Amino acid sequence: MSLKSNIEMVKEELNSEEKFFEKAVITERFVKKYKNVMIISALVVVSFVIANITYDVNKQAKIDSANMALTELSADKSNSKAVESLKSNSPALYDVWNLSKAIAAKDMLALKELSTSSTMIVGDLATYELAKDSASLDAYASKQDAIYRDLALLQSAVFLMNESKIEEAHQTLAKISAQSSLNTIAQALSHYGVK
Repeated sequence: MSLKSNIEMVKEELNSEEKFFEKAVITERFVKKYKNVMIISALVVVSFVIANITYDVNKQAKIDSANMALTELSADKSNSKAVESLKSNSPALYDVWNLSKAIAAKDMLALKELSTSSTMIVGDLATYELAKDSASLDAYASKQDAIYRDLALLQSAVFLMNESKIEEAHQTLAKISAQSSLNTIAQALSHYGVK
């Protein structure tokens, strides 16, 4: 190798090192300038992650505690400690448990209380269970979000048939949705049962 090529190679290495140091200086300036912002951002991210993990752990602990309380209540319905635990950890599950108890015992007072439950399905089912005549079944079925709408209409039509209100029964059966699984029964009832 010649001296000239060695000098060129040394120049290139010095240029590379110079560029590396230049980038290091720029990076150092950037870090010094935005050090506080970067530290605060890192702390915010870490705090968010810790808060999220804490929330998830707490939520899972409440679910586990509510499930344990429900298991205890299945074994012993008079366990007041389990009732309080279920009520505090999962009000919706507490309402469902009360609904099942009220339906099994045919407790109309409890059903009336549960009909105003903030748990929509519990309130809806309690209202349906309370409906015992044609008018109350029609009122239930007229609610937009009624779960047992078609069944309530079918039951209402049967009550109307028993009261010899044939035209009203036909009108009630006509309200049952064509896509409903009860439509076939409604058509048969309308054809054979209502004369």
